[in-house]
Amino acid sequence: MRRPGVTDMPEAPDRFPRIALVGRPSSPGLDEPLARLAAFLGARGHQVVVEAETAAQVDGAAFASVPAAEIGAQADLAIVVGGDGTMLSIARRLAALDVPMIGVNQGRLGFLTDIPLARMESSLEAMLAGRYVEERRTLLDATVTRNGGQERALALNDVVINRGSLGTMIDCGVDIDGRPMFTMRADGMIVATPTGSTAYALSAGGPIVAPGVPAWALIPVAPHALTHRPIVVDDTTTIRLTVIRGRDAAAHCDGQVRFPLAEGEGVTVRRAAFTARLLHPEGHDYFAMLRQKLHWSETPDRLRGPSHDA
Repeated sequence: MRRPGVTDMPEAPDRFPRIALVGRPSSPGLDEPLARLAAFLGARGHQVVVEAETAAQVDGAAFASVPAAEIGAQADLAIVVGGDGTMLSIARRLAALDVPMIGVNQGRLGFLTDIPLARMESSLEAMLAGRYVEERRTLLDATVTRNGGQERALALNDVVINRGSLGTMIDCGVDIDGRPMFTMRADGMIVATPTGSTAYALSAGGPIVAPGVPAWALIPVAPHALTHRPIVVDDTTTIRLTVIRGRDAAAHCDGQVRFPLAEGEGVTVRRAAFTARLLHPEGHDYFAMLRQKLHWSETPDRLRGPSHDA
């Protein structure tokens, strides 16, 4: 018999008993959705921790915090509240730890963070009960060699080599599996994963590559010769991008990690040894998502909005 004044604690759920929350850096509206999310998860019996940088932006005293590097040891799932940039950043850290991630969209398009804030609790209720779709996304492993040493970084979207602030084009060499492919003069070169094919690569004229296709897309950025066109290669290939001529060039991973490059230096790109685990709501359809985000089903008059004619 329950004693008077004693409230039953919810039992720990069998699925994802420990959940880490990660928020968008410097987001002014982060407190309210994080508090909602923590309360919702606590009521279901989940143990909740908040990634340390996220906790520092909100009322950290209200949450148990954990460094991002320790999420794999202290959580069975990460829920990311933010935009795709937030998901890219945490995915690079968690992929090697094999921690699944759910994205709640607080940004704009949200190709990776596909749950709207307005439906956060209802969507998560179903997913935490087991009604979800799991998807694994490949990552790029980028290595820069210079001064006798190596620097490495991962990318879920893309690795880009481009010109710097001086504004002049660079001459870039592209090798595939140690064989010369071409040399071009351009603003830069993008190596995109299928995930990244809807990001910078898309704006540069590259193809959209479905997530399950084992391929990389190579897209020249504003090439001087119009004969340099995007090409798709097998994701088992090793790609080498070299700055042959050009000052202030750099390599970028997901637009968040930067390596300055001098003439003769470059970056070697290959498939990473692990993948990012994304969980989507039940019934998730990649092509339906593209139709919605890219307005493929909209006519020009509907895209413009209501008419203001008299």
